[in-house]
Amino acid sequence: MKLAISGKGGVGKTTLSALLAQYYADQGKDVLAVDADPSPCLAGALGLPDDLQAKLSPIAEMDALIEERTGAKPGTTGGFFTLNPRVDDLPERFSVKYRDVRLLEMGSVDLGGSGCICPESAMLKTLFTHLLFRDDEVLIIDMYAGVEHLGRATVDFVDAMIIVVEPTQRSLGTAAQIKNLSKDIGLTRLWLVGNKVRTEEEKSFLEENSPGLPLLGTLPMDLGVLDADRLGEPVYDHVPSLKSAAEEIAEILWEPYPEEYIEE
Repeated sequence: MKLAISGKGGVGKTTLSALLAQYYADQGKDVLAVDADPSPCLAGALGLPDDLQAKLSPIAEMDALIEERTGAKPGTTGGFFTLNPRVDDLPERFSVKYRDVRLLEMGSVDLGGSGCICPESAMLKTLFTHLLFRDDEVLIIDMYAGVEHLGRATVDFVDAMIIVVEPTQRSLGTAAQIKNLSKDIGLTRLWLVGNKVRTEEEKSFLEENSPGLPLLGTLPMDLGVLDADRLGEPVYDHVPSLKSAAEEIAEILWEPYPEEYIEE
């Protein structure tokens, strides 16, 4: 299973990524979690101790490595560099493992709307494609609000994109934008997950105002998330209400995607 998790900043996509990763790992599955957010924080949500977090560094910020593999210095434009650098060894070299979840920080590059052609983007796009072709039993990619790394050549290898939203019009508006971007590249298996949901009324609001996407499930509003972050503990352990909700979501993801939501 290969999942891309996206959504507007601050909606809780990293929380969901951590919950799903730990659940699948506890079920004995081989899990690789990838933090592709510009400000990586999946390590904290997974509760990695400081010594392991110190070993992590976003691939996008490894200037010497990018220059070695592409033949050009990061930040430069023009000239020649390798568009398909070697990346097959990076997941093992630069990931860390904690409680059976392997975590890799990929980082991101400002792709400038239509995309930039630079050594950093070449490295990340190649790495992203490589990750989709690996045989990890579960791959979870914590993305930012966009689909720049997804392309037509790799979209068939993403089982689904999960868009995390809050029960607000603005959050659902972002979900609609992500849906349109995904449709442009042929990605049709998209789910909606509501976070910070307090009442049945708010759940109904998401169902009634969804931009044509099935509601996979909801995570309740729980201040324990803030406590877990402050204490440096895994949200999976510290917030039972979210753990329980995530378990239901994780099980549904193994079921076939509803055909009525697949657009031609």
